[in-house]
Amino acid sequence: MSVQVFPNIREIAARYDGIVLDLWGVVHDGRDPYPGAVDCLAQLRRAGKRVILLSNAPRRSVTVIEQMEAMHIGRDLYDDALSSGELAFRAITGHTDAFHAALGRCCLHIGPDRDRGLLADMALTRVDEVADAELILNTGPWEDDETVADYEARLAASAARRLPMVCANPDLEVIRAGKRIICAGALARRYEELGGPVAYHGKPYPEAYRSAMELMKIADRRRVVAIGDSLDRKSTRLNSSHT
Repeated sequence: MSVQVFPNIREIAARYDGIVLDLWGVVHDGRDPYPGAVDCLAQLRRAGKRVILLSNAPRRSVTVIEQMEAMHIGRDLYDDALSSGELAFRAITGHTDAFHAALGRCCLHIGPDRDRGLLADMALTRVDEVADAELILNTGPWEDDETVADYEARLAASAARRLPMVCANPDLEVIRAGKRIICAGALARRYEELGGPVAYHGKPYPEAYRSAMELMKIADRRRVVAIGDSLDRKSTRLNSSHT
């Protein structure tokens, strides 16, 4: 299979009316915009393109927008932003399917303190012990230098109880300012291997792109392109029962 390589978005922009852009790894590196990224967004807007920023951040979309403002990625540079945390919020609070409708309220949160706002928005009660939990909200490792193996005992104990896990970031890893860090998706994949049930929200699952298309309001999907920073074939399986 041959792969055509384009040097920049300009080479393909005329073919499309809408562009779905990944954030981390495409627009910024976790701290700062990539060189030329802000100017590229501005040029796309001047060309009349609709731009949706799609992020696997395990936080609400409004929080992602605020973080981009802090990076000097202005709100006028895109039409809207959608996060995996927002999709998880909608699924849990909206009881979008049988998996989410059956979830309890006592939540074991695996993730850093900065993600706790997601629990508060969903009115979940945080517990510290597996024995007290009715579900797991997985937003990633507690510390950047941790590995999946550091969570083995907790994941195994949770899988033994068949606790449902909501994964609010399907990414396996990310590069932050040159440092490789595991993400919630790596923990969720191990949990599945242990027999635990998982619902994923975010890229590359269909729910994320359907929701982005709803925001974009372009009827002809052939006129929309999605641009990301990686292609992990193992991650592109469809979890049709939960999306």
